[in-house]
Amino acid sequence: KLSDASEEEIEALLDDTTELPGGELDRVGVATDSYLEHVVERFGSDLTGLRIAVDCANGAYSGIAPEAFEQLGADVIAIGDEPNGSNINLGYGATDLVALSHKVVESGCDLGVAFDGDGDRMLAVDSAGEVVDGDQILAVLALHLGVEVVAVTVMTNLGFHRLMEERGIRVLTTAVGDRYVLEALRREDGLLGGEQSGHVIYLRDHVTGDGLAAALLLCDAIRGRTLSDAVAVMPRYAQAKKNVRTTGGVPATALAEADRLNAELGSSGRVLVRSSGTEPLVRVLGEAKTNEEARNLCARIAGLVQMELG
Repeated sequence: KLSDASEEEIEALLDDTTELPGGELDRVGVATDSYLEHVVERFGSDLTGLRIAVDCANGAYSGIAPEAFEQLGADVIAIGDEPNGSNINLGYGATDLVALSHKVVESGCDLGVAFDGDGDRMLAVDSAGEVVDGDQILAVLALHLGVEVVAVTVMTNLGFHRLMEERGIRVLTTAVGDRYVLEALRREDGLLGGEQSGHVIYLRDHVTGDGLAAALLLCDAIRGRTLSDAVAVMPRYAQAKKNVRTTGGVPATALAEADRLNAELGSSGRVLVRSSGTEPLVRVLGEAKTNEEARNLCARIAGLVQMELG
């Protein structure tokens, strides 16, 4: 992952007419074999007796992720494992967990894991087909790995923060984006970080986020118990989200109301309003102890944003 400064430097070079020295090309053999060997050796554990559904999103991990789990002794059921060049993420993967949830339940699996198309994100479902998000996965890993610091983004559930505080684990909070998580870890000499969306970064034997490595770590972390039991350690606050299309940024009235509500809510909830870094949107998050409270908070701020847009 590149920093903002590095991206700007590269973009400036595109318009630079200075002649640069040529690079070199080298051919790599079957890179998947060396990658698989590395991940299994560094992050794998004995998974004998584990029945797992693996959703490859018809993407980069097709054929590779199921093989990793099989090498470690798991009974594997693969779905989204037939890429044709145009079906990546279609109906499968971390962006659409319906098929995985159904497969886990109908096949009597202990759990299921799903990757996104390029393999840097991983989400899971438990034996009942219930979704386990990145916050919950990160909580389980933080406790299992015994880290002293963990990096997350502003979207991370308040329940995660509460659990980490109880366990004496310092939390670094960054802007949305796994590159900011990675920057924070490098700056603070941390090892573990991630996002609610399923990015998990563990720098002990890696340099970036890796969905398969994260899935293997999760399976090791829950050995001897169910996934649902493992994630129950983290209390979850209800979250409601809404996107408002605009190119004008966040109105001052919405920011002021968000500040007022956050002061009033204290530790019982929060609101977050921010401009998207990738689309012409204002993103609103309401978080509280009940779904109704979260929806009301979100609607209040989103309404102010829409009102300013006329």
